Amino acid sequence: MGTGTENKVNRETGGGDSAVSAIQAALRIMVFLAIFVGILLPVSYMVRTNGDVKDRFAGFYAEKKDSLDVVIIGSSPVFPYYAAPKLWGETGIAMYPLSTNVQRPAAMRYLAQEAAKSQSPALYIFEMRMFTMEEAGLMENMAYTRGVTDNLRYSPQRIRTIRGLVPEDDAEGRLSYYFDIMKYHTNWKMLALPSEWANMFYHHSHPLKGYTFRDEVGPQPQPVCGGAKGVLAMPKEQEAYLRELLAYLQENRQEALFIASPYGESLEEQQMFNYMADIVEESGYAFLNMNDYYDEIGIVFEEDFADYGSHTNAVGAEKCTDFLKNYLTARYALPDHRGDVSYDSWDKAYELWKTRQDEAARTIRERIANGEYAEIAEED
Repeated sequence: MGTGTENKVNRETGGGDSAVSAIQAALRIMVFLAIFVGILLPVSYMVRTNGDVKDRFAGFYAEKKDSLDVVIIGSSPVFPYYAAPKLWGETGIAMYPLSTNVQRPAAMRYLAQEAAKSQSPALYIFEMRMFTMEEAGLMENMAYTRGVTDNLRYSPQRIRTIRGLVPEDDAEGRLSYYFDIMKYHTNWKMLALPSEWANMFYHHSHPLKGYTFRDEVGPQPQPVCGGAKGVLAMPKEQEAYLRELLAYLQENRQEALFIASPYGESLEEQQMFNYMADIVEESGYAFLNMNDYYDEIGIVFEEDFADYGSHTNAVGAEKCTDFLKNYLTARYALPDHRGDVSYDSWDKAYELWKTRQDEAARTIRERIANGEYAEIAEED
C-alpha cells in the first residue's frame, strides 16, 4: 500500500514539475521573442535607405496626435510644390505631406488609412498627376511601391497595404515587403550614422514639416493646353482606384480636395483631368486643376521650375502655396493655431523656411542671370 501511494505521489509531483517546466520554457521563448522583435524593429527602420522620403514619414509619425488639420497625399509634385511652414506661418493651418516619388494611385487610400491612425484631419488633399499613368508601367518598377510600404511603421495597416499593392502571386516578393530588412540587410553602414539613430523608432521631427527645397532652374515654354476643354478617359485601373478612394471617403464622412499641380502637361493629360473632375464632383468633392490658372498663380515656366516643367523650384513653390492657401481659406473652415504653445515646432519651421526661402530665391535669380540650368533627369 505504501509503495503504491508513493508512486502515485511521485507521478503527481512529476506531472507538476513538467507543467512548471513547460511554463518556464514558454516564458523564456516569449522573452526571447520580445527581445528579438525589440531589436529587429529599430534595426529595420535604421537600415532602410535614408533620404527625403524616409525623413518625411518619420516626421509625420513624430507629429502630435490629432494635431494636423490637413494631410496632403500624392507623388513628387507634393513635397516641392507646397510649403507647409509657409501655410502655417500665414494661416495657422497645420498641413503635412505623405508623399513619395512616383506614388501609385492605388496607395492613396491606404495612406489615408495610415494617417487616420494618429490624426483626424479636417481635410485630405490628393494630388492627381499619377492618375494619368498606366498601372502596368508603374508596376514594372516595384520601387514605386516600396517608396510607400518601406516607409510605413510596422503595423497591421502596413500588412494590409502590402497585400493591396503587391500581387498575390508574388508570395516570395511579398515576404521581403513584410520584412524589408531582407532587402536592406546590407546597409549596415547606416548604423554608424547619428541621423539614423534618431530614426530608430521612425519617430523623428522634420524641421520643415515634410517640405523639400529646390533651387535649380529648368525652363520650358508654358503649355498651351492649360484650361483646354474636352474629356479623355483616364486609365481603367486608375479610375477604379479613384472610385474606391471616393467610396472610402464618403463612407467615413471625410472631407477631401483633389488637385492637379501646374506642370508641363499634354493636351491628353489636361483632358484626363477634366474626366477626373467630373467623377470627383459627382461624388460631392472639389477638383482644383491648377493648370487652368497659370495667370492667377503667376507661375512662370521659364523660371519657376527646377526640372523643365516637372517640379517647381522654391520660387514656384511659393506661388503654388499662395494659390492653395487662398483656395483653402476661402472654402474650408480650418482653424488658426498660431499662438498655441503646443505648436511651437511649427513656428520654428516657419522661421527656418523664411531664411532658406530667401537663400533659395537668391540662388535661383543668380542661376537665371548666368544661364545655369539643371541637368535633365528622369521624371518622377
